[in-house]
Amino acid sequence: QVQLVESGGGLVPAGGSLRLSCVASGRTFKSYFMGWFRQAPGKEREFVAGISWSGGMTRYTGSVKGRFTISRDNAKNTVYLQMNSLKPEDTAVYYCAATKDLTFTPRRVDYWGQGTQVTVSS
Repeated sequence: QVQLVESGGGLVPAGGSLRLSCVASGRTFKSYFMGWFRQAPGKEREFVAGISWSGGMTRYTGSVKGRFTISRDNAKNTVYLQMNSLKPEDTAVYYCAATKDLTFTPRRVDYWGQGTQVTVSS
């Protein structure tokens, strides 16, 4: 069993930065790929970024490449999402996820956090 708790969301002007954190509980944290997803009002939940247990593999959706960076600290059971050059279209609820699916398909996620709101003003 893995429990995920996100923090770090908020309101930021366009061009600003935020860092999201996700603390995981459970001894099996290291065996999961970790990812960040987001869901805007009226839209489906979408993959944003993912990372392997070692941190050696990272993936990003095209719209955030070069702006967002995912990282993890297994000693702290924590995964981070550094978000720079934020745009209004990045506004969404951001969810931390633990999965054993390398494709980071939302329906195959094993555990979800409760979500944290990110709002980017224009």
